[in-house]
Amino acid sequence: MTPHDVPDRGGRYPVSVTVSSPADALRADLDLALRLADAADAQSLPRFDAADLVISTKADNSHVTDADLATERAIRALLAVERPDDGIFGEEFGAEGDTHRQWIIDPIDGTANFLRGVPLWGTMIALAIDGVPQVGVVSMPALGRRWWASTGAGAWTATETGPRQLGVSAVATLDDASASFQSIAQWADAGHLDDLVRLSSRIWRDRAYGDVYSYMLLAEGRLEMVAEFDVKEYDIAAAVPIVREAGGRMTAYDGSETISARSTLATNGILHEAFLSLLHD
Repeated sequence: MTPHDVPDRGGRYPVSVTVSSPADALRADLDLALRLADAADAQSLPRFDAADLVISTKADNSHVTDADLATERAIRALLAVERPDDGIFGEEFGAEGDTHRQWIIDPIDGTANFLRGVPLWGTMIALAIDGVPQVGVVSMPALGRRWWASTGAGAWTATETGPRQLGVSAVATLDDASASFQSIAQWADAGHLDDLVRLSSRIWRDRAYGDVYSYMLLAEGRLEMVAEFDVKEYDIAAAVPIVREAGGRMTAYDGSETISARSTLATNGILHEAFLSLLHD
């Protein structure tokens, strides 16, 4: 079944009966999120590796480029037309409007890669309902890749032959697991360097793929764990439905079910409790 197919009910229901699902209710929102990603790509990709890229430093000493700003403006402009009653929370221009239905936007996740000409960056677009991400789209146009999901409709990625449904790995032992972390410095700053050393000595393989790409590799079954610290909601919200609908699990580092804890632990689900035990031993 493709993400936009409706199952054939084979005449099992009378005409007067309406059968709905979370996926049905979110279909228009997912379609809009994909169009938002199109608008984002049109702004970001032409500025990637541009000789005249404008780079500034924010109050927190992180970088922002003219592409970050233009991309978020484009997304907000389309939302103002299509969903004027919904709230928005974006990295560059903050929060406004209702939080019951809130679009959470990271216009360019991986700005440091973007400004150095490294293609591992992407736009993250999520719709959270009452604080829970229900729709997620991740677009990495420099790689020619896109992933998306909505509750009840599975997780998908685009291929040359059409959409392909995603599924996490079936790896069931830490000895066979592969994990990605953001950076050694990030774990050290969070006071978890010993946890990272213990993790790397226990599992099969560890690599710092970093940023949103790690979560997409997890959803594709290529990794078993991703963990980060000092993350805001817009850094992770779009990944939550994709990982979840691919069969994985995504919590805060302490295992709590929230995107507001400034940390995240994503796994293939099978090994979630094992990773929690290992990291909090």
